[in-house]
Amino acid sequence: MVRLVITYDIRKDKIRNKLFRLLERYGAWKQYSVFELEITPVHRIELFHSITDLIEDSDRVRIYELCERCQGKITEFGEVSPDKMHVVI
Repeated sequence: MVRLVITYDIRKDKIRNKLFRLLERYGAWKQYSVFELEITPVHRIELFHSITDLIEDSDRVRIYELCERCQGKITEFGEVSPDKMHVVI
């Protein structure tokens, strides 16, 4: 399994909503434009293709891979974010 953090800035509401629904199928919505996913390498490839097919040139999506050591160093303040981390595909 691979743990990813995905952030995005999407200009059009329609595309942003589609991307939100896509990411929601793979992992947990952490903050406004931030998702955390734990997926297989195969699902990762599928997701990357889906994202590139969906977004436009003016949109921005950043994907960070978290190693096990880094995962243990995550610190949260304030309200605890959702922990739903399952793949629904």
